[in-house]
Amino acid sequence: MTTGAVIFAFNNEQTDYVKMAAWNADRIRRHLNIPVAVVTNCTDHAQLIKFDQVIHADPASGGTRYFDDYKETITWYNTGRTDAYSLTPWDQTLVLDADYVVCSNELRNVLDMPQDFACHRLAWDVTAINQFEGLNYFGQNKFPMWWATVMMFRKGNTAQYIFDCMNMVKQNWTHYRDLYHMQGPNYRNDYALSIALGIVSGHTLKVHDIPWSLASVLPEHVLSQIDTDHFEIKYQDQGQPKKIDWHSMDFHAMGKKHLGDIIANSV
Repeated sequence: MTTGAVIFAFNNEQTDYVKMAAWNADRIRRHLNIPVAVVTNCTDHAQLIKFDQVIHADPASGGTRYFDDYKETITWYNTGRTDAYSLTPWDQTLVLDADYVVCSNELRNVLDMPQDFACHRLAWDVTAINQFEGLNYFGQNKFPMWWATVMMFRKGNTAQYIFDCMNMVKQNWTHYRDLYHMQGPNYRNDYALSIALGIVSGHTLKVHDIPWSLASVLPEHVLSQIDTDHFEIKYQDQGQPKKIDWHSMDFHAMGKKHLGDIIANSV
């Protein structure tokens, strides 16, 4: 059985996601010892040589989002994640956001799980200031959210049902947005995944979760790199400057600017 990672990377006005994915590909191979494929519309990017396979696809916008770290509204090319099942070249796939920073071999535990699909149920703020109530649930009725930031699946009926259902939700987004009483028009992979997992589980919400929560660095946090797997996170707590020493643990960089600056200075 072949095993590898897949990263979707479609550049927008501010972020070079291909460069970000290439930076992470080196980290994935070093810590997890698996090949990495990128899904992108770029054909001549210098960093494409960093990937074991390049899968070309057209970008699909999920709308625009205001990013606190950039202080502007930016196009968000994120809706292609539903095609991960049909595009992956591997029998077992680890789908990772380009801004998920691999600093350890922790995800080997996910690849060793006996289940055919797993993802994070909860995310948490590494500073512990934000409780993430509004991020771990969505809609008027606070439906529980599963995060599409990290997904592990094996080819088979279970994973195919989930991704087919995600595509169905995406294609009928206005209906599902209204059904779950969501604010705002934008499509999100996390929402589609959560709704799909509810449907595929027969609305029992019995889902195989990655057995730890997703560590998250928010856009308002100042992220810097000390060493290869050593980062510093500066933040304000009731007006007081504080910092966290983050070493050899994976995290999701929800803000793109600081991570982009780190990568620009390392390549």
